[in-house]
Amino acid sequence: MTTLSPENSLSARLSASFILVKRKPPIDKTEWDGFFDENGQLAKSRDFICVNILERGLHPFVRTEAWKFLTGYYSWQSSRDERLTVDSTKRKNYEALCQMYEKIQPLLENLHRNFTETRNNIIHDIQKLYDKDPLGNVLIDKKRLEKILLLSYVCNTQAEYQQGFHEMVMLFQLMVEHEHEIFWLFQFFLQKIEHSCVINIGVGKNLDMLNNLINFLDPVFAEHLKGKGAGAVQSLFPWFCLCFQRAFKSFDDVWRLWEVLLTGKPCRNFQVLVAYSLLRMVREQVLQESMAGDDILMACNTLVDLDADELISAACLVYAELIQKDVPQPLKDFFL
Repeated sequence: MTTLSPENSLSARLSASFILVKRKPPIDKTEWDGFFDENGQLAKSRDFICVNILERGLHPFVRTEAWKFLTGYYSWQSSRDERLTVDSTKRKNYEALCQMYEKIQPLLENLHRNFTETRNNIIHDIQKLYDKDPLGNVLIDKKRLEKILLLSYVCNTQAEYQQGFHEMVMLFQLMVEHEHEIFWLFQFFLQKIEHSCVINIGVGKNLDMLNNLINFLDPVFAEHLKGKGAGAVQSLFPWFCLCFQRAFKSFDDVWRLWEVLLTGKPCRNFQVLVAYSLLRMVREQVLQESMAGDDILMACNTLVDLDADELISAACLVYAELIQKDVPQPLKDFFL
C-alpha cells in the first residue's frame, strides 16, 4: 500500500471531510481580512488557506485578491505595502509592454506570417463570444480582449495562442477591473496550469495519465476503451485545453474549479482526477450501448451545466480511492 507523507495524509483527511460534510459557506470578506495581521501579512499558513478554499470556496468579493496569491501575482509572504508596490510595478510594466508592442507591430505584420494568422484567429474567436447578459447589458470589451490576447501571444514564447484562451481571458475580464490586472493574472494563471491546459506543454501528458488511471482503477472500462472505444480518451483534449469551463452551468462554477486547481489540493495534477470523474458519468451508458469512440466523445460533450462542488467532490472520492491502493510508480509520481 502507498505510504502517505504528512502532506498527503492531510490531503486524504480533507478529501474525506469535503465528501462527507456539507460544505460550509465560502470564505467571505470579513473572514479573509481576518487572515492578515496589522501589517497586511498573512497570519494563517498558505496550506490552511488552500485547504479552506478546497473545502469551501471563495466569496466573489474575495476572489480577485485571493487569486493574486493563488496565481503568484502576490507573494504569500508579502506585506500590504509590498503588494501596493507590486500593483504599481505591474501597471508600469504593462504600459511599457503596450508601448513596445505598438512600435514593433508594423514589423510583425510585415515579417511574421504567424502573427497575422494568429491575430486573425483571435479576432475570429472573439467575435463568436456572446458579450451581453440576459438583459442586454454588455459584459466584456472585445477590443480590450483582442489587445490582451495579442500582447500575450507576442510576449509568451512557450504558451502560443490556442483556441479557448479567448474564453479564459474573458473570465478574467469579468473578474478584475483594470487592464493590467487582467493581463498579468492571465499570464500567472497560464504559468501555474500550463502542464494542464497548454497543448504544446502538458495536455498530452494529462491524456496519457488519464489512460493510465483508467487502466488502474477500472480495467473493464479500460478494455472497452482500448477496443471499440479506441481513440476516445485522446479526443478529450478540449477538457484540458479549456480547463473544463464549458462543462459548467455558471462562471462561478468555472472559477470555483479553477481556484481549487490553483491550490494544488488535495494533490498534484488534480485536473486528471476531474477528467476521470467526468468520464465516470458516461461509463454505464458507454458500456451498456457498447459505444464506439465517436459516440463516446458525443456523450462526453453532453456533460454541461454541471455543479462544480459535485464534480470536485467526485474527484476527491477518486483521490481517496487512489491513496488506499498499491499505486504504480508512474501514477504515484504524477499524483502523490
